[in-house]
Amino acid sequence: MAEVKKRRRGVTTLSTKNQATIPIDALRGAGLEPGDRLRVEAAGAGRVVLVRMDDVIERHAGALTGVYPEGYLDGLRKEWR
Repeated sequence: MAEVKKRRRGVTTLSTKNQATIPIDALRGAGLEPGDRLRVEAAGAGRVVLVRMDDVIERHAGALTGVYPEGYLDGLRKEWR
């Protein structure tokens, strides 16, 4: 009979390809979602920290909508040529 491995909540195993599945409770607790880009940092022996990367363009895109009059920016761009 095959041995059934019991899974412990919040625990993962590092694979031979250096991959690990992050438990959903940890992801939710950190506010991380599928598609988030993460920076990986070593934080001492046996510790790795994942930090969500801030997308500066996404954060500011569209922030100045309505600030300039219609066609103003197109006029500036024509001056550059």
